[in-house]
Order: sequence, then structure tokens, then C-alpha cells
Amino acid sequence: MKVGLKKALSGLALVGALFSAHSYAADSAIDNILTSGELKVCFEAGYIPFEMKTKDGRFIGFDIDLAKHMARSMDVKFVPVNTAWDGIIPALQTGKCDIIIGGMAITPQRNLKVMFADTYIEIGQTVLIKPDLQGKVTSYRDLNDEKYTLSSQIGTTGAQAAKKYFPKATLNLFETSADAVLQVANGKADGFVYDLPYNALYASQHKGKVVHLDQSFTYEPLGWAIRQNDPNFLNFLNNYLVQIKKDGSYDRIYDKWFKSDAWVDSIQ
Repeated sequence: MKVGLKKALSGLALVGALFSAHSYAADSAIDNILTSGELKVCFEAGYIPFEMKTKDGRFIGFDIDLAKHMARSMDVKFVPVNTAWDGIIPALQTGKCDIIIGGMAITPQRNLKVMFADTYIEIGQTVLIKPDLQGKVTSYRDLNDEKYTLSSQIGTTGAQAAKKYFPKATLNLFETSADAVLQVANGKADGFVYDLPYNALYASQHKGKVVHLDQSFTYEPLGWAIRQNDPNFLNFLNNYLVQIKKDGSYDRIYDKWFKSDAWVDSIQ
């Protein structure tokens, strides 16, 4: 009797495991995207030139164009989900979006919470300094001094780099990159630590207010983030990335945002 019961329970466990595996496989974001006809994409507008908001309320940028192209390739609608950076991973985890396409650096800490597709672009951290430091500060290393005050955005790799490379300096963190960089432009901070593309463009638009130390002192691969345990979606994303890099779509979008400033006047 005990043997029979044990076999029965083993059988039920096996059926349960198979049912669970089947249900689990059906939970791929791809199924939800195709069923709903929508690709919901999380990002935080304000990260130049990756995701920005125009004067008339539209979202534009390198990541936005990549996301729209991805949605078209899946024959679904692109749905933007503008999300505060410190809540962007929880938003993904709770299903408010299907994917983060928002200039997110791949880090071990983040990788414990999400899956990353292959790197789609590489960047690094640089520093914007106030003009009266030009000549006095010639390298990022010079800023590791208690007499300097730095700024960056909460929850970013810029903030992490500032803590790591400038432990002697005072670091003030802000909710948005726009608020943080204004500290330097307004003379309230000595330097702003953030991603090279953002800093390069900001410096070109605010000559006389900031000086760009344009030597990257970190290596940061950026990746698209999805929920854990979704190999089907990950497989799609990696193959999609190879395809657009081979067929010229990626280069066309990259050149639009990184080799031209025709779009600058349209943003807030």
C-alpha cells in the first residue's frame, strides 16, 4: 500500500512538474506581446541622445527608434512606458513593461535581477567640470580631493563610478540627470559624473558653462533587460540584434542620433 501510494505521489509530482514547465514556457514575454499586440518598453526620458521628450510631448532618441523598429519587426505596436530610473527594474519585474530599452549598463548587481541581451552599444563615464577649473583639473583623477563637490544621478553607473573613483570628494545625488548636471552649470558643484554621449552633447550645447573631460575612465556595455528565466525572448533579442547590425538598420539609426544634431532643437 505504501509503495503504491509512493508511486502515485511520484506520478502526480511528475505530472505537476510537466504542467508547471508547460505553464512556465507559456509565460514568455513573447507570448504576451503577440497576444496583446503591444511591445511595452520601459525607459526614463532625459538621457541624451538615447531617450528624450520633444517640446510637443513625443518620445524620441536612439533607444526609442530601436524599440520602434523592434516592434515593427514583431508586427506589434510600440508602447512607451516612461519610468523613473530608481523604479525601472521593479516596473519590469511587475509586468508594467516587457523590456527595458533605456541605456542600461550591464552590471553584476542588475544581472541578478534581470536577464540582459547581448551588448548593443558600449560607453564609459566622463566628467563635466565648471569652466574656472579648466587648466587646474586636467584629468578625472584630479577630482579625487576633499575640496571638490561632485554630482550624479541616483541609481546610475555614474553614481557608482563617482563613489569608486572619487571617495575623497563630496558627492551629491539627484533624481534626474538634468538636475544633477545643472549643479555644475550653475556653479553649485565642481563636476558632474555621467555617460560620455550625454556629457559630450551637453558640453556642445552649453559652451562656456561646462568643460568636458572627454577621456572615459570606465568601460560600460549597455544591454536590453528582460525578466528572469525567459530564454525564448532572449533568443529573439540576440538574433534580432545580429540582424539589424548586418542589414544596416542599426548603423542608420546610430548615425541619426550620434553623428547628427538635426534633432536637438526639437527636445525640451
